[in-house]
Amino acid sequence: MAKKEFVEQMFNDIAPTYDKLNHILSLNVDKSWRKKAVRRIAETRPDHVLDIACGTGDFSIALAQAGVPKVTGIDISEGMLEVGRRKVSALGLDIRMQADDSEHLSFPDRSFDAVSVAFGVRNFEHLQAGLSEMHRVLRPDGLLCIVELSVPGNPFLLWCYKLYFLHILPFVGGLMSGNRDAYRYLPASVLHFPKPDQVCRMLREAGFHDVEAKAFTFGLCRMFTGKK
Repeated sequence: MAKKEFVEQMFNDIAPTYDKLNHILSLNVDKSWRKKAVRRIAETRPDHVLDIACGTGDFSIALAQAGVPKVTGIDISEGMLEVGRRKVSALGLDIRMQADDSEHLSFPDRSFDAVSVAFGVRNFEHLQAGLSEMHRVLRPDGLLCIVELSVPGNPFLLWCYKLYFLHILPFVGGLMSGNRDAYRYLPASVLHFPKPDQVCRMLREAGFHDVEAKAFTFGLCRMFTGKK
């Protein structure tokens, strides 16, 4: 099974429990990371933002609540999108959420003022292709903002990280979701994600300039930004 098919099936399986588990297993720190990224996007005053790998819509919702006039969220998992649509409807927000392939976006060139990816870019099967697509659909001077889990550089923190993410998280996540393989894959995907300098290089190769990487919480999360 190709990675893309595996990821789609996995997220469909864990969609009903994803939100609850996500906040519990991240100790709710993910909320502060998300706020910083939303603030970075909102300060550019975009009219239309594309939120790629939007999942259950937390980042799309945060963008809309921050005053972004138009938000479109895409994901390959219909299960995650269905949860997201229910959340959006309950909040009375006007956010379009649709199934789409992040490596082959269905939107025309220069369609968006900003593009975001929150905690999903490490699941891309072909990362460089996905970054090139993000550049294609951005308008000139548009902002790309990627937020992704990362591996701390401090040896002690790295030991604690591996203990938690490779042993505790798969056990608790598997117990609550019924899918232990998913919660083995998720931390492993962080460990195998390219190093920050590699990600920055890939962004430049995709055509972005003013590329920056910023670490949050001792390097447990990083925000990558670039302009078209």
